[in-house]
Amino acid sequence: MIGTTAILVSGAVLGLGTFGYRVAGPLLRTRFTPSPWTQELMTTGATVLLFALVVTSAVADGREPADLARPAGVLVGGVLAWKRAPFVVVVLAAAGTAALLRLLVR
Repeated sequence: MIGTTAILVSGAVLGLGTFGYRVAGPLLRTRFTPSPWTQELMTTGATVLLFALVVTSAVADGREPADLARPAGVLVGGVLAWKRAPFVVVVLAAAGTAALLRLLVR
């Protein structure tokens, strides 16, 4: 079992590391200018990571695959967001789609 001291020290180190990264960004921005290719690569990488997180959350539920309703709701919400629908419409349509499918399947 991990002791209280180890947990507190780990939390403090993690917090200081996070703060260090947040401070390093603005400080190094003036000293380091990434090339346009690097900036495009970072933008694309962030988009790919976000998309992968959405897909993983949509198709998996912990240790089991998610039911059909969740990916369908994510798909409806994604299409509406892509079409620039208002946020409330996106959320309500995605939730409504998932709820309706769960009602019909069960």
